[in-house]
Amino acid sequence: MSKEFDQDSAPIDDIQLEPIAEDIDDIQQEVAQVEGVKLASASEDSLSDFVRDWWIRVRAGDLGSLPIVAGLIAIAIIFGILEPLFFSSRNFVNLLLQMSGITTIAIGIVFVLLIAEIDLSVGYVGAVGAIIMALLLRESGPAWPWWLAIGTGLLITAAIGLLQGTIITKAGVPSFVVTLAGWLVWSGVVLILTTELSTAGVIVIQNSVVLGIANSFLPAMWGWILWAAALIVYLGLQLNRRRALQRQELPTSPMSLLILQFIGLAVITGVAVWYANQDRGVPVVALIMGLFLIFWSFVAARTRFGRYVYAVGGNPEAARRAGINVDRIRIYVFMISSFMAGVGGIILASRLRSVDTNSGGGNLVLNVIAAAVIGGTSLFGGVGRPLSALLGALIIASVENGMGLLGLPSGIKFVVSGLVLLAAVLIDAFSRRSREASGIA
Repeated sequence: MSKEFDQDSAPIDDIQLEPIAEDIDDIQQEVAQVEGVKLASASEDSLSDFVRDWWIRVRAGDLGSLPIVAGLIAIAIIFGILEPLFFSSRNFVNLLLQMSGITTIAIGIVFVLLIAEIDLSVGYVGAVGAIIMALLLRESGPAWPWWLAIGTGLLITAAIGLLQGTIITKAGVPSFVVTLAGWLVWSGVVLILTTELSTAGVIVIQNSVVLGIANSFLPAMWGWILWAAALIVYLGLQLNRRRALQRQELPTSPMSLLILQFIGLAVITGVAVWYANQDRGVPVVALIMGLFLIFWSFVAARTRFGRYVYAVGGNPEAARRAGINVDRIRIYVFMISSFMAGVGGIILASRLRSVDTNSGGGNLVLNVIAAAVIGGTSLFGGVGRPLSALLGALIIASVENGMGLLGLPSGIKFVVSGLVLLAAVLIDAFSRRSREASGIA
């Protein structure tokens, strides 16, 4: 009886163990395949793979800087044909001077747009900072040191941003209403300061250091030294970022792409330095503008605060549930906007060598907001970068510069500038819709 039981049990064990062994083999094969996929995803893509993925994103609506590049090429061709002086080295240096003030103010606007808000007061806020600086530098009274006068002006503009940001976040008033009221209030402050404290309504700046901000130029040798230093810093940052991604076993872009980007940047900036040296040299204000651009780009891309800004702009409620102090981020952003408005106001005052009742007015607010949007910053929040301010300001300044060379009336200038802004907003809206339909956004 026992013998029969043993004989019958052997085949049963074989039948039970064979499927288990097959399942173990299948699981091991699946694990090996999954690990292979993980290793492949962390490996470096080829240049052809990168180009293919980029083209897929473009077709899905993620246009990136394509509209800006196409716009710049079209602007250069049109104005170059209509007025050959557009390509002169002197006009190129003038273009750098014209876009410097717009770019610095637009950098702050980029941060505001990233959280899906707006700041209409930046023009007159910057004028207030410039007028405070000019008043403290007057020789009729105890003139302050230039660095203390500039610092005080910027501190006051940052305080204005703190005030407006606090009202927006704590009182729950829309930023459009608060900053529109600020536009009226600070325009009145500009009138009071310039008319009550100066009989002519104009405060002339006589400090040589402040005047040199937008009216001095680097020697040719220093222009090339800074060019080489900037390229070395750029390459070092890119290689450091690449190594960090590799240590975390995350995908990295192909090394050939990094080399091409480095060569392209070196050629473009090198030609710019060479062309500027044909005239007066690289403007000092262009160096100041570049330093602010690098700093705020680092803040936006490499710091926790920058990640929080994008999170708040993408989904405020999700950011709040993740533990981010949304109100604090919004207040800081409006302080950044007002601070950079102060920097831009000082640059514009230095270029004009004075401040008056018209400081901060005109189409300045239109230009800085248009620069941020045209450069690729979304009005819906969460999309954009400080570099957008530079690219957009380049388009705005090129259009105004070209129309100025052609001697077009102010009415046509406003119409063309408005159409350029409208085109940028439409591109942003259609691109966003395409990304949502394709699942990218």
